[in-house]
Amino acid sequence: MASPSNLAGKRVLVTGALGFTGQHVIRVLTEAGCDVHDLGNGADGAPVNLLDRSTLQDAVSRIAPHFVVHLAAISFVAHGDAEEIYKVNIVGTRNLLEALAALPVPPENVLLASSANVYGNVGGVLDETAPFAPQNDYAVSKMAMEAMASLWSERLPLTLVRPFNYTGVGQDEKFLIPKIVAHFRKGASVIELGNTDVSRDFYDVRCVADVYARLLAAPGTGQAYNVCSGVEHSLHEVVDMMRRIAGRDIEVRVNPAFVRANEIKSLRGDNARLRQRIGELPAFSLEATLRWMYEAKG
Repeated sequence: MASPSNLAGKRVLVTGALGFTGQHVIRVLTEAGCDVHDLGNGADGAPVNLLDRSTLQDAVSRIAPHFVVHLAAISFVAHGDAEEIYKVNIVGTRNLLEALAALPVPPENVLLASSANVYGNVGGVLDETAPFAPQNDYAVSKMAMEAMASLWSERLPLTLVRPFNYTGVGQDEKFLIPKIVAHFRKGASVIELGNTDVSRDFYDVRCVADVYARLLAAPGTGQAYNVCSGVEHSLHEVVDMMRRIAGRDIEVRVNPAFVRANEIKSLRGDNARLRQRIGELPAFSLEATLRWMYEAKG
């Protein structure tokens, strides 16, 4: 099976390198011996913008990557600026693929981060054949990104990933799990949540980074892979885990504003295709992930 060690000595471009996932992916790739690059700055000293085709092409040409992990995106569902979501997630990705395809020697694999949000508001166990039914602009942008990327499949070796929920140190507190952990770390006596009975598939960003590196080391065939633990936990369970970790209680109040209409009670991903591709997945315990986040400094 493919291993990150197979990437040793290779130049790897990581877009979105400063983001939550990017930092963990860079750690895995660096430990594997990769020569890791981000897009850096253009001639004017400003960070390279995916929407600036000329500057982007110059940066990609300068790096001439052997492999690419494309993480740069507007990833917060409630971002608020739909135009920016579509521009960055679709047009920005197209500009990157165009620049990569123009290289004298194309990359050996280009990993594109999509999202399990493309499946929409459906319950049960979802594999990669589940129909797309996006419910927000972010999910629509990722669905469109996948369709657009398929136009480049004959010119570039692509790998698409559809991650389900994952968390870890460095994730913004506007996301649900970091919010819960932060309330315990700050000694809050009350937390407002939505329906705590719903259960979701949660994963650890360190596992996700490892999976991305292992997929990158395998040939890109245009296939899409669910990236998930395959195990679901309710928010009630998450709060109970945090009570054990912190050794203290917290009052949970249901805020009607946080309760979504027609919310699916149970949802998890099927990772069989992923396991078939890269072998057994990293060991995962949500309680261990929560403890890591709770005990993290800073």
